[in-house]
Order: sequence, then C-alpha cells, then structure tokens
Amino acid sequence: MTNKFMTKLRVSVFLVLSLVFAGSVLGLLSHSHIETASACAFGAYRPATYEGAEDRAIYTTAIEAASANKLFPNDGRFSLDTLEQGDRYSRATAGGHIPATLIKGIAWIETKMTMATKSTMWSGVGDSTISFDCGHGIMQVTTGMTTPLGADNQPSDTQALTATHFAYNIARGVKILGSKWNNAPESAPIMGTDTNSSPEIIENWYYATWAYNGFTGAGSSSSNHPLDPIFPWPRTPYLCNGSQSHNQFPYQELVWGCIKNPPSVNGNKLWNSIPVSLPDLNNPNVRSALAPSNFFAPYINMDLITPKPSHAESVSSPANDQIQVIIGSPIFSASDRTHTIRINNPAATMWVDVPVKNFGTGLSTWRAKSDSGFLQLSPPTGIAIGSNYQCNSYLCDENSLRIEVNPTLLPGSYATGTVTIWSPNATTDPIKIQINVLADFELTFPGSSKKD
Repeated sequence: MTNKFMTKLRVSVFLVLSLVFAGSVLGLLSHSHIETASACAFGAYRPATYEGAEDRAIYTTAIEAASANKLFPNDGRFSLDTLEQGDRYSRATAGGHIPATLIKGIAWIETKMTMATKSTMWSGVGDSTISFDCGHGIMQVTTGMTTPLGADNQPSDTQALTATHFAYNIARGVKILGSKWNNAPESAPIMGTDTNSSPEIIENWYYATWAYNGFTGAGSSSSNHPLDPIFPWPRTPYLCNGSQSHNQFPYQELVWGCIKNPPSVNGNKLWNSIPVSLPDLNNPNVRSALAPSNFFAPYINMDLITPKPSHAESVSSPANDQIQVIIGSPIFSASDRTHTIRINNPAATMWVDVPVKNFGTGLSTWRAKSDSGFLQLSPPTGIAIGSNYQCNSYLCDENSLRIEVNPTLLPGSYATGTVTIWSPNATTDPIKIQINVLADFELTFPGSSKKD
C-alpha cells in the first residue's frame, strides 16, 4: 500500500472516529445536565458537591463561624472585611460581626439552605445547585461566578471552591453581604442613624440585605423596593412556611419573615426566632424617605433611624474543634500516574477514568487541567470526601476524572499529553498524569495487494 494511500486512509478513519467522538461528547454532556447559562464559570458542567444532613446542623455551624470571621480569617477571598459604622458624615471601621441568624434567613430564602440539586440525597454527593443567572450553592453566589476568571480562560480556584465546598460558599456569601453593608454611605443609604448604625443590630442590616439580592428600585424588572406597586399594600408579613409566593414581597421582607418564623425540619426549628422589626411603612416619615423619587445615589434622603423595637442576638461562635471538623485536613490523591489510550481501531475506547480520593478529613475540592488540546477533561473540578464526613451516595467513593481523546486534534499517530490535578484547599502537591495516545491505523481491505 502506498504512503499516499495510507495517508488518505488514516484521514478517513480519523473522520469516522470524529463522528464517534462527537456522539460520545453529546452523551457526556447530556449526562452532565446542561442547565447553566453559557456565561457561568463552568459552562455546561455542574461541578460535584457534598450535601450535608437534612438537619442542616453542619451548615448552621459554618454560618455561625463565618459570621464572626472564624472560617477562613487569613484568606482575603473568603474572610469577612472589617465592618464600618457611624452616620453618613462620621463613618469609621468598627469591627464587629454579622448577625448569624440574618445569614441563616438569607440561606433559607436562597436555596432552603442546600448546596446541591434536589435530586441529591442528604449526606451525599451530587450536582452543585446553579441558578439561571449563575448563582452558586447555598448562598447563591453570583459575584465573580459569571465568567471564567483563571488562567487560560479556565475557572479559578476561587470559583471552584465556591461552587463545590459549602464552607467556602457560605464564607463567600458572608463576605459579599459585608461588602453590601460597607457600601454605605458612598453608594447605599444608612440604616440606624440613631444607633450609630451598629452592625450588631439586626434591623440595621435592612439595606444591606436588600442589596444582597440586588439594590433595585421601583420599576425594575427585579424590584426589591417595598413601595413598588408590584407588591400588594397593605400586605401580611411573610411567614416562611411555604404558604406564600415569594414574588409578593421584596427580598428583605422574605428574609425578615424567616428570621421571625424559622423553618422546621422533622419538627425541629433550625434556629431560634427573633421578632425583628421592619421599617414602618405606615409612618409618614418612613414612607417619605423610602419614596421611589429618592432612589438615586448616594441615597442621602433614604437614611433612616433603626426600626423599633430593635434586636441583637446572643448566638455564640462555634468552638475551634467544631470549626476544624468542618474544614478538616484534606489529603487528595489520584491513582495511576501513566495511562495509554489505544484508539487504533474504530471501536476503541477513547477515554480513561482516574479516581480522585481524599485520604484525609473534611472536603477536598479538586481541579484538573490539560496541557494538550486533544485531551478533554470531564468534569474540570469536583469534590472528594474525607473520612470524618458521613456520605451515603455511591458517588462518595467513585469520584473520578474522565480524560477523553479528541482524535481530530491529535498531532500525529502517537502523542503524549499531561493532565495536572490539584486541590485549592489541601496541602498536597499537584499530581501529574501522563497520557500516551496510540492512533496508528494500518488497515488493508480484501482484494488489495501490497506493492514494493
């Protein structure tokens, strides 16, 4: 068989394999639940995540720790910024913390305090919940999650941790809420002009809570303005019991309703009720300040005194050993450092699955990248479960990375690429896996003859 004929034959076989490859990709993407917007950090993929027990105890503990900046105090991406207080003309940093019950109310309104999709079993592994607008996880974090921000236009470590690890997701949401508080007075009004705008008072978080979902005014397509005519008035308070539609209330009233009426799981309330007060919309002074005509930066006419009666909370921060159980000491590992994929016949399997495990404690978020265009990775990030976490799903022990060959991008009949796997929250060194691909097609057909 001449070299020219062999070249044509190889091209033909590659085209056949390309069709096979395309079919496998479509099947793979279908299995990955294509429900996210194309602008989200992980594109068509929903990264795997761990869902805690139904009692949400592990989540409420993480929230209490994050509210006092005790989860990741030395990581600027996930630590709570120093909070400010004071009136519009004497604002100063004051430290403090965010009331934990407020964060719990937000988490319930956002996702009913869940990290994974509804099909995921409690204490199991499943797809991370991602909304149509790229809100990720328990706190529905959208900030920084709408487009890949890492090297080579890939998701960053921050995005991976936010999407897969509930503690980082909660900490990120708490940091964002703190930044909404600190937006006053430059780009947000002051609540609590008579209480030095103390962050210890739950009622003073009214504007920051409004802004967490979007500081939007009357007439906006997603308005949270309490005097927007789209909301009925007068209206009964939100009861947080599933009997009322969310779209009948501005966001901050939903959260206040859940603070006052905590949801129950198996007959047990998830937190203690606090009878927080909303701004009195029947008060002419309050109604005048909140008039839609005042809704323009820097919102100076919207500054208000603290609604009465006001409330602080007495939730104590979790002990260090409780926090350590959540964070753990993850040690991730990927087996088999060298693989050979032979695709020298049309029926060959064009991928290999590499198990990724956590031999330590806590949760290990892992990332993967390829140095070669012909190696496709699915998923590009995931979660590995440590020994101290109860896990009921078969996926707990079968967390794996699929490395698949795209034959149309092979540089030759033999190619080598490297896949690097690492964990953003474990001290383990990155692991490199060498992939050797053999694609040398030496085929003959009946009746053909070799010529010297």
